Amino acid sequence: MSKLIMETNRNQNSVLRQLTALQKMSEKELQDKWRDLYGSEPPQFKSRFLKKRLAYRIQELFYGGISGSVKEKLFEMAASDPMANPCGENEKFQARREIHRKIVSDGKILPGTRFIREWNGRQYETIAREDGFEYNGRMFRSLSAIASEITGVKWNGLVFWGLKNRAAPGNK
Repeated sequence: MSKLIMETNRNQNSVLRQLTALQKMSEKELQDKWRDLYGSEPPQFKSRFLKKRLAYRIQELFYGGISGSVKEKLFEMAASDPMANPCGENEKFQARREIHRKIVSDGKILPGTRFIREWNGRQYETIAREDGFEYNGRMFRSLSAIASEITGVKWNGLVFWGLKNRAAPGNK
């Protein structure tokens, strides 16, 4: 079996172990897991809700979430569907849509987002926080600072962590 397939299987097993562990966690453990994965205080809901949201978040971080273009398309479809807005909460819906647009256009990274990158055979991980990025127990102001810390040379953090493709030579 190739190294890539073995690594993928190991990571998928890790996801399955995390999902299984959620079912056995106490409410306090679920709240701690929420803080770890979302970087914010958990909502005051029952543990059943927290388990579902945490299970989604674990899979989202491993497999990837819904792209910005798909979210925008869903907002467009919902805006034109009266059944998607049965209570006439169009203003609230439009406000959420504008927040989404701002996040997508600003490139803002939500707190709790985890970035994992393999570099020179070693895996690195950082977590977005409200006031910066946490790496190796230390806070950094940018992903670029962490990329430079890891590699020893200046890097564009968005490129290093896979959020932006490196421009081809001659393209700007």
